Amino acid sequence: MTAGRKLRAGLIGLGAMGRNHARVLSGLDGVELVGIVDPAGDVTGTLRAPVVPELADLLAMGIDYAVVACPTALHERIGLELAGNGVCALIEKPLAQSVEAATKLVEAFESAGLVAGVGHIERYNPALQSLRTRLEAGELGEVFQVVTRRQGPFPHRIADVGVVMDLATHDIDLTAWVTGQEYSSVAARTVSRSGRLHEDMVSVVGQLSDGTMVNHLVNWLSPLKERSTVITGDRGCFVADTLTADLTFYANGAIDTEWEALRAFRGVAEGDMVRFAIPKREPLLVEHERFRDAVEGKENDIVTLRQGLRTVEVADAVLRSAAGGSVVSIPADGQG
Repeated sequence: MTAGRKLRAGLIGLGAMGRNHARVLSGLDGVELVGIVDPAGDVTGTLRAPVVPELADLLAMGIDYAVVACPTALHERIGLELAGNGVCALIEKPLAQSVEAATKLVEAFESAGLVAGVGHIERYNPALQSLRTRLEAGELGEVFQVVTRRQGPFPHRIADVGVVMDLATHDIDLTAWVTGQEYSSVAARTVSRSGRLHEDMVSVVGQLSDGTMVNHLVNWLSPLKERSTVITGDRGCFVADTLTADLTFYANGAIDTEWEALRAFRGVAEGDMVRFAIPKREPLLVEHERFRDAVEGKENDIVTLRQGLRTVEVADAVLRSAAGGSVVSIPADGQG
């Protein structure tokens, strides 16, 4: 790549997330957004880059990489076409709607020697990045449990997958990434109350490879929007609110409670509570910066396609568990 030349980027999809990608790409240092694919065109008339109806039109413009923000059901076809044309890709999560489709994408980009990543944006949330650093430093000691809650109103724009693939994949990826552990088993229940084909609520109990217990509650049926990650260990617990990017630590108490009734009831004593002051950059911008660096061959920490495939495998196990009413084991190699 010629030194000093801006990377030529394309965008596929102008839905709610696609428009956010367009905004960030339009101002990203070292990158020029040269074209966007969406059959509906630019309905707002505010985009500076031309909007074309077909991927072939975008490829004809000559691009270094593309951001895939179209419906999940189209990821496989679009991704394979990009790989076949030698174009790097940042594909929105989930990587694909099935394990088989995700595997094809991994194999296509790896065999072509192309940089490709998955848009698991929660990894770039300041609260979770700080939390991961603190866990790696041993500030919590042994980790006992990870509990996430991701609840909110029904998103009418999502029609091709259910809440497991669309929302729970956030929690599956962030849990594995923050703890540095893989899932070994899951048990789940789902319900559908909105009258759609796919599930709109899921409750998951799982276990990580080191024995840590995990719980995920995810739904599209709540008027309350909640994005919470609570990690409990032998020194206390961390609470990350990814809506506000706040991270709080609740320490186990070092001072005994003299009031006997409270001491017996509370079990672990209450200690200090600390809310950390952390820099808060927009996660989507950081995600784009890291992927740009990856395309340029610089040091980066993008979510690889193989990591994205693993998340799809765990989500698939969740759906199989809910369908069969059983605990589903997930082999370390991800083939079961």
